[in-house]
Amino acid sequence: MIRLLIADDEALERETLADIVARRFEHEVTIETAENGRKAADTAVLWGADLILMDIEMPGMNGLDAARAVLEQRPECKVIFVTAYSLFQYAHEAMHLGACDYLLKPVNPDEVEASIRKAIRQIEAGRRLAELAPVEPEPEADPEDEAAEAGENDRNALVMAHVRKYMEDNYMFDLSLDSVSEILHISPAYLSAQFKKYQKMNFLDCLTELRINAAKELLTDPFRSAAEVASMVGYEDSSYFARTFKKRTGMTPTQYRREAAKAAREARL
Repeated sequence: MIRLLIADDEALERETLADIVARRFEHEVTIETAENGRKAADTAVLWGADLILMDIEMPGMNGLDAARAVLEQRPECKVIFVTAYSLFQYAHEAMHLGACDYLLKPVNPDEVEASIRKAIRQIEAGRRLAELAPVEPEPEADPEDEAAEAGENDRNALVMAHVRKYMEDNYMFDLSLDSVSEILHISPAYLSAQFKKYQKMNFLDCLTELRINAAKELLTDPFRSAAEVASMVGYEDSSYFARTFKKRTGMTPTQYRREAAKAAREARL
């Protein structure tokens, strides 16, 4: 079961979200509620929330500060921000904190469900990854026989395939060798070596490829700025994103957007 916390200072909003979640995730989640940011932070940590639907504008401690307090102690917790304010600075800070999504009020039940299902997939992927954690061998240890070595290779190949899937689901967050190795309880150096061995590319190259491919899709939307796209695919520094994008594609984000729009027009003719 997923432990889902709904935090909103307006009783009607809490009830609306709780009703949507209860009806659409009847046997998948357990629900708790909080009426302010301070209680949300305390409840999430003490109760062990897996996912929070967090309003941003709350009296006292706002939702961004509450999320930050929770994630310091429960970095595996997922947060979906729900707010009436469609301000880019909110969206930018929310993504920087590692938010799964950003929903606007009044909420659309289908969008709420889709957002929660996306978060649940990420939570379950993290759990599977932790369960599959390989046992890092001692430096002097050798497999006793060929069968043991083959079994270890098969298991490590499976684990690295799950690491790749986990990266595909979470590339937009603050993902690194350190954060994934912490989930697996192995050293970053060992993860790096195993990932390259079984995925035929290094961890950072894989992460960059996932982010740039996602950015290409997002840049086809003319209403999204390059800075917003950078934030959405996991780059806090838009200048670094632009340099990385050009290095990978040979074009700046603006040039790529222009060429993509041109290709789309020609395809319609």
